[in-house]
Amino acid sequence: MTATTGTASGTGRTEDPGTPAEPGTPAEPVTAAGPGPATEHIDAAGAGAAPVLVRKEPPAAAVLEREEKPAGSPDDPENLRIVPARHPWRWAAGVLALVVLAQFAHGLATNPGWDWPTFRAFFSTTTILRSVWITLQLTFYGTALGFLLGAGVAALRLSRSPILQTIGWAYIWAFRSIPLIVQLVFWFNLSYLYKRLGVGIPFGPTVWSFDTIGVLGAMGAAVLGLALHQAAYAAEIIRGGIIAVDGGQLEAASALGIPRFRQAWRIVLPQAMRGILPAAANEVISLFKGTSIVYVMAIGELFYQVQVIYGRTGRVVPLLMVATVWYILLTTLLSIGQYYVERYFARGARRTPPPTPLQRARGFVRNIQATRRTPPAGRPAPSLGGRS
Repeated sequence: MTATTGTASGTGRTEDPGTPAEPGTPAEPVTAAGPGPATEHIDAAGAGAAPVLVRKEPPAAAVLEREEKPAGSPDDPENLRIVPARHPWRWAAGVLALVVLAQFAHGLATNPGWDWPTFRAFFSTTTILRSVWITLQLTFYGTALGFLLGAGVAALRLSRSPILQTIGWAYIWAFRSIPLIVQLVFWFNLSYLYKRLGVGIPFGPTVWSFDTIGVLGAMGAAVLGLALHQAAYAAEIIRGGIIAVDGGQLEAASALGIPRFRQAWRIVLPQAMRGILPAAANEVISLFKGTSIVYVMAIGELFYQVQVIYGRTGRVVPLLMVATVWYILLTTLLSIGQYYVERYFARGARRTPPPTPLQRARGFVRNIQATRRTPPAGRPAPSLGGRS
């Protein structure tokens, strides 16, 4: 019996039937590379003959179906139109939000209860500007002393001494538990408990002392209360940033023989600042707004002066808007400063820092200018040279 098989070139060959295979000897399978999948079956030459693998070529119609579509056909992938994904609910939510904002803005402009003439009359008066300056002073002194003391408390918490750890934990526990307004009133009345404070030998004679009434006035008591309160939160922020640094950094620095102070200043602190700054800036902004609590000590900060003015004039809403706008403006400036400080300390994590909002605005303007200079399709660009 003659069997036809496919070869590597797709042609057939005829096996000689006069040379039958020896009994018990399996025939080698015959394979061939064709243009597509083939159907194979086993055919036998007779009883006791070795099986022969026969390859059947696919029909020509199946081969044509697998061929690529012509370039001009509608089924060509290059001719398919790309349709962007549609998000109707997202657009509906955005439109609804814009409508609400427009209604709020319309109410601000048309509602006579806001009394914008009174707002403009008191917004930049000398009394308001002086109170804003006092608010900034309280924020600066409270932040500087608070984070300086908080760094020391964080060092106590990170110490290996159980006594120092307990002292640091007790400080944070106490000043986070007592409300800020209670602390301010307590420090304002410190002279009632201690007429004089001094430095000397413990349980012995005093070397140097001072009168608390003359030194710790209303402004001093406010700064002291804000700083001590801020230090409790700053200590945990600093401690969290330090323990977030991988311990292998210190091990590698110690293996290189770098002094411990240089390890902390040049290796640990720059990496910890990326974790400290967001929470620290949030605390600074919170302290800036928290300075309004010192009105209980009759200090002429922003909110206290606004209260005095609307208590005299009866214009409560426009005067509250004066304080609100000043708080928003100064908080915005603090947020901008936070952005640039975080961007500076992010240099170790990113080789190319992200563009600033000003750089993005400049890039947007350049793109618009480049689009206007580009000639439309089909129109040649204007020639900058002379006659040809």
